[in-house]
Amino acid sequence: MKDFVQRVIRALKLEAALFEEVEADRGATTQAIGVVLLSGIAAGIGSSGRGLAGGILLLTIASFLAWVVWALVTYVIGTKILPGARTEADMGQLLRTVGFSSAPGMIQVLGVIPVLAGAVFFVASVWMLVAMVIAVRQALDYESTARAVGVCLIGWSLQMILLGALLPAWSPPPAV
Repeated sequence: MKDFVQRVIRALKLEAALFEEVEADRGATTQAIGVVLLSGIAAGIGSSGRGLAGGILLLTIASFLAWVVWALVTYVIGTKILPGARTEADMGQLLRTVGFSSAPGMIQVLGVIPVLAGAVFFVASVWMLVAMVIAVRQALDYESTARAVGVCLIGWSLQMILLGALLPAWSPPPAV
C-alpha cells in the first residue's frame, strides 16, 4: 500500500521517472486500475452536488471505460500512425502509464464544495491532460513533447467522438 501511495504522489508531481517505472512494471497494472477507479469515485462524489443521480457509479464506470478506450486509441495512434524513431510499446504499458495519469482526478472530490466545484474540475482536467502528455511521451519513448501533445489531442478527439456516440445508448429514456 505504501508503494501505491508513493506512486500516486509521484504521479501528482508529474514525475517523468514514475511513468517510466510503471511502464516497465507489469505488476503496476492493478495499481493503475486502482488510480482510475479512485479518480472516478472522486469525480462522482464531487459531482454529487450537481444533481447527477447515480453519479458515483456512473462516473466510475465512465472513467474505467474512458481509460481503456483512451489507452487503446493512444496505442494505435502512437505506435502505428505517429511512432517516433525509438517508439516501442505494448498495450499494457499504455494502460499503466495512462492509468497513473488519472491521479490528479482524485482532487475532484473537492467538487462537493459548491463554490469550488467549477475550479476544481477545471484544474483536475488540465492537470490530468498534462500528466497524460508526460505518460504518453514516456510510454512511447518520444524525444519530443510536441509529438506526445499531438497524439493526446488526436486521441482525445477520437475518444470524445466514440464516447459521445455510445453514451446516448446508455441514457435512460425520457420521462413521459
